Amino acid sequence: MAASASASLRHHLLLLRRPRFPLGPSPTFRTSYLPRRHQRLFASAPSSSTVENGEPSSPVEPSEGASVVDVNPPRGTRDFAPEDMRLRTWLFDQFREVSRVMAFEEVDFPVLESEALFIRKAGEEITQQLYNFQDKGGRRVVLRPEITPSLARLVIKQGKSVSLPLKWFTIGQCWRYERMTRGRRREHYQWNMDIFGMPKVRAESELLQAIILLFERLGITSSDVGIRVSSRKVLQAVLNMYSVPEHLFTEVCVIVDKLGKLTREEIEKELITIGLSSEAVQGIIEVLSLKSLPKLEEVLGSDVEAVADLKKMFSFAEQDGKLRAICGGGRYDRLLSTFGSEDIPACGFGFGDAVIVELLKEKGLLPDLSRQIDDIVFPLDEELEGPASSVASSLRRQGRSVDLVEDKRLKWVFKHAERINAGRLILVGKSEWERGMVRVKILSTREEFEVKAGELQ
Repeated sequence: MAASASASLRHHLLLLRRPRFPLGPSPTFRTSYLPRRHQRLFASAPSSSTVENGEPSSPVEPSEGASVVDVNPPRGTRDFAPEDMRLRTWLFDQFREVSRVMAFEEVDFPVLESEALFIRKAGEEITQQLYNFQDKGGRRVVLRPEITPSLARLVIKQGKSVSLPLKWFTIGQCWRYERMTRGRRREHYQWNMDIFGMPKVRAESELLQAIILLFERLGITSSDVGIRVSSRKVLQAVLNMYSVPEHLFTEVCVIVDKLGKLTREEIEKELITIGLSSEAVQGIIEVLSLKSLPKLEEVLGSDVEAVADLKKMFSFAEQDGKLRAICGGGRYDRLLSTFGSEDIPACGFGFGDAVIVELLKEKGLLPDLSRQIDDIVFPLDEELEGPASSVASSLRRQGRSVDLVEDKRLKWVFKHAERINAGRLILVGKSEWERGMVRVKILSTREEFEVKAGELQ
């Protein structure tokens, strides 16, 4: 009985040191090491296999009748393993640094929002792509497909408690059930920068500068990306030239937004279908195909407000250096009234994470984001695990990243240090510890020396 109790105690002490097995009779969960197309998660009863050096002696097999769960994420979504998280964190750091130097403040919103918030603003396409459902309280909710409505809700909520202009940014996850293509999934993270309360084109120029700064930080040049500037004021001026009724403006905007996605013939057909003359259709497409401001000025005249605004915006942008980056955004001065509030001039852009990562990979511009650890602390004897833990805790309080390794052979520790790019290996040995010392090995130079444990930095 005593022997059995002793064995049980040793077993539980092992489990406390290596908490990867359950401490009781609850089911264990294992991922089988199979080709990706066969990977499944098995729920099974506890294995009776022995444990040697903290590892099971044989793989856990699913018991008869065990439930099987696909371990792949839902179609169109992603897992972020450590290496993926390092890339995501690095990219988000770039977003945040650009936002910081542009003096924008960070905000955030719930991913789960009221369905009405998006049904009210969204067009038919987005409405059909919503992840929406009724919650247990009978409320219609949605996983947000975009961030702007949430932003508008917060601006309205803040009301007159904030002074204008507001310069806000956020990095949030968005969900749309849509057809997947390269760089487009059913969920993505999006960097938004928005300015409320700045009616002039200075707002657009500030946002353009932010985009340019980001591309400069990422090493993307004019040979990689370009910029297309469109203006609803320009479109309105063209429609006025051809006496197109004002009530058709929104429909025309929706159609011309498809330029580049549909052929010219398809665009022409859609415009004629809603009632535009052939002359007006040709004029609209020709103006929107112009690639320089002087040519636009020749068509519309220099006294048109749309031309004056664009000239001023480009004038501001020239002071920022290269104006050759591209990003989706624009002005939405009438957004707040959509939600029953007083309108405030507003302008912003959204920048997804998936497409930019694809471009950086294609151009070989991704940085080396290998795992890097400052120190590995390793006790050479089991009775030194306590002192080793004390050494690790002291270094962590100093801000160093420390991996405390136990129950391994020294050869494995050296290989592990190479895998994680550790800077130092700190060995806690019996003779050194009795003298209040530890042995430090600089892994890049193989230099070794002893240091007083209390002076280790």
